[in-house]
Amino acid sequence: MNIRPATEADVQLVYDLICELATYEKLRDEVVGTPEILRESLFDRGDAEALIVEDEVGEAVGYAIFYTTFSTFECRSGIWLEDLYVRPERRQGRIGLRVMEHLAGLALERGHRRLEWVALDWNEPALNFYAKLGATRLDDWRMLRLEVDGMRTLAAGE
Repeated sequence: MNIRPATEADVQLVYDLICELATYEKLRDEVVGTPEILRESLFDRGDAEALIVEDEVGEAVGYAIFYTTFSTFECRSGIWLEDLYVRPERRQGRIGLRVMEHLAGLALERGHRRLEWVALDWNEPALNFYAKLGATRLDDWRMLRLEVDGMRTLAAGE
């Protein structure tokens, strides 16, 4: 297995894998981005980084997308794992574990203090996997979001 940084040549592949993940999570209709937006975000603006996970013959079996966060309590940075996806037919091969090990090593190498992510509350296989890694569940925190319309309303003082 090989875990490598995505290149611009991988944008369509990463986008296709994003769509596979969204379908698995029953959220495919919420994918409104495009490969071009993804390319701009990853390679022009550097908003996030992507990893490609390949099997022994070089076939893509998954991906991860992550970016840097900041903890005011730690006064240091961390990594937010936005997506970790391994194709369902490849999930028993410890690939997810290898990706998490890779990300943990990368976080330590870069001097980060945290590696954080969320999982859907119905995704018991993922929740069980993360529990086996020793991840702490933060049940007392609730994720909140403003999307574009809400940001516009707020920014306008309405």
